[in-house]
Amino acid sequence: MNDRTHLSQNSLVYAPKQCTVWELAQETLSTKAHLVVGAYINNQAEVIDLRTPLNKGDKVKFVLIPSIEALEVIRHSAAHVMAQAVQELWPDIKVTIGPVIENGFYYDFDSPKTFSPEDLKKIEKKMKQIIQNKLSITREKWSKEKALSIFKQMGEHYKVEIINEILDPEVWIYTQTPSSSSQQGWFDLCRGPHVKDLSQIGAIKVLHQSGAYWRGDENKQQLQRIYGTAFHSKEELKQHLKHLESAARYDHRRLGKEMDLFHFSDLSPGSPFFTSNGTIIYNELKKFLKSLYVKYDYEEIITPQIFEDALFTRSGHKAHFAENMYPLAENTDDTKKQFMKAFFLKPMNCPGHCVLYRFKKRSYRDLPWRVADFGRLHRREKKGALHGLTRVNSLCQDDAHIFCASDQLQTELKTCLDMFQKIYSTLGLNNYTVALSTRPMDFMGDIKIWQTAEEALTKALEAEDIEFTIQKGEGAFYGPKLDWHIVDAMQRPWQLGTIQCDFNMPKAFDLGYTDKNNQKKIPILLHRAVLGSLERFIGVYLEHVQGNLPLWLSPISVLLVNISKEQEEYIKNLEQVLKSLAVRVKIDLRGETLGYKIREARTHRHPCVAIVGEKEQKSNMLSVRSLDGKIFQLSKDDFIQKVVQAIQLKKLDWVSFLKKETNHLTEEVSHS
Repeated sequence: MNDRTHLSQNSLVYAPKQCTVWELAQETLSTKAHLVVGAYINNQAEVIDLRTPLNKGDKVKFVLIPSIEALEVIRHSAAHVMAQAVQELWPDIKVTIGPVIENGFYYDFDSPKTFSPEDLKKIEKKMKQIIQNKLSITREKWSKEKALSIFKQMGEHYKVEIINEILDPEVWIYTQTPSSSSQQGWFDLCRGPHVKDLSQIGAIKVLHQSGAYWRGDENKQQLQRIYGTAFHSKEELKQHLKHLESAARYDHRRLGKEMDLFHFSDLSPGSPFFTSNGTIIYNELKKFLKSLYVKYDYEEIITPQIFEDALFTRSGHKAHFAENMYPLAENTDDTKKQFMKAFFLKPMNCPGHCVLYRFKKRSYRDLPWRVADFGRLHRREKKGALHGLTRVNSLCQDDAHIFCASDQLQTELKTCLDMFQKIYSTLGLNNYTVALSTRPMDFMGDIKIWQTAEEALTKALEAEDIEFTIQKGEGAFYGPKLDWHIVDAMQRPWQLGTIQCDFNMPKAFDLGYTDKNNQKKIPILLHRAVLGSLERFIGVYLEHVQGNLPLWLSPISVLLVNISKEQEEYIKNLEQVLKSLAVRVKIDLRGETLGYKIREARTHRHPCVAIVGEKEQKSNMLSVRSLDGKIFQLSKDDFIQKVVQAIQLKKLDWVSFLKKETNHLTEEVSHS
């Protein structure tokens, strides 16, 4: 277990006297002091600014370039450089906020002009000029009164709004100071931390822009958001830009069109329309999960779509999740009275599962009770947050809940961990990290119960020797959780699977069972999803495999192509044989050239193209083409047998499987 895995052990020191982080770095690191951008003190979780004063005896762990932690500080400072560049170019533009985000940063601007691609180039050029000047950065503490007066005078009303919400009597101001005392430095309201001077910013890039609303509220001022990124070196930046290029090329929305998988309509925002091809992927994933439900002893159930608000009041969702729920209302009118009863589309399955649990009196012999539900859920997202399949309003989770006794908890967690590993390995998702998310600020229940739940999750991970990090305050409102962050082929992390340990909801629903002594006990509830939502998973997985789905998951497993009209009957007979063996097969008998047919098959990402010409027909052979352009000759019977096996065994690389399993397999040049 570790909170920070990227810090050098050599950077740990103790402050011998009162001094700043920077002064201590100069004394202890000598020639490496210029690599320090911040520090952790006394095992605290947040990086502090290098200008922070230390007390004698403070335990200090420096944050050094290059490290992930240092990169966040650098990007924080780069966001300020962007804001300075924009205001130097267009002084009438007002600044708002500029946080660090995954792989970069952004800054929101209230601008009378709309930024063009040419403007973004100007901003990047100006940023580089500012960085080349190696401006030093100073930090000052201003009274709120002084800060309000100065920002009001500047017309920066967004900063004024932020300052008015700060409870402390003083605020921090960071200034990028020019070398000449005759020039005024550019400053901003900020908590920090920031680099010592701008020479510590290695390489920057302005990426793109989008629209945004102030505070994310559609009823407030529309702003322009400019995204950028920063890295320690030009080489790291170059590599990142390559990843971005690949991400654009293999964006699941683009693949969805090319492969004819799904569509969206403004008539139902954030709700995908899956074509027959997309539905096959959807159903194959469900079929795979259902086969494991048999092995792991889950019952599949169906629960209602609409519930009275009383259910969500009891579960805590109305108090903690209402802004993401879809309310409905029923009006009933008679001659005496009129009243309204509130309903909601369900955003989660767990409250309904608790209701179903209550229909039956249960004893310890009935536990654990494992239930799975593929019911449709609805969660209201802001329009600007919707993003293809990865952020939707209408979704289906591979959702399950386990009701168990306390002495069964560790066994159930172990079984869940085993199931997660089985599913991810089958899908080729072996690169992931696990994070334990602890009690958030907005939580329900007793702190002692939370501590027990967090300890249970920690124990389960340690028993299986699974490394994990801690995400403080990121748990669900009803319990701590484990999150699986899958790293895709472009080295991007995606949060997919989750296990949540919940002592609170069973208590809220007054759930119980009788133990061996005939005493009433409250069960523990484990919330569990491996893929997350099927919509999001399909989007992530398409990008991970660049649309090249394995045979068992591909909408068309085999495409049969003839070279001339003489092979039509042969192709049709082979199609019927494959269909009888439950292989999804398509034939292409059009009078187009073979090269045209193959190019089109590549666009649609058909994983296996079997070509039949005069030579193949006479010898009862097939020329089998893979997505990477390799052509293999093998007998028709071998082909049929091995394709069926590759699908049944859910092989990720069917070509390697063919090579391994087939004795008389030869590779040759493509017909095209």
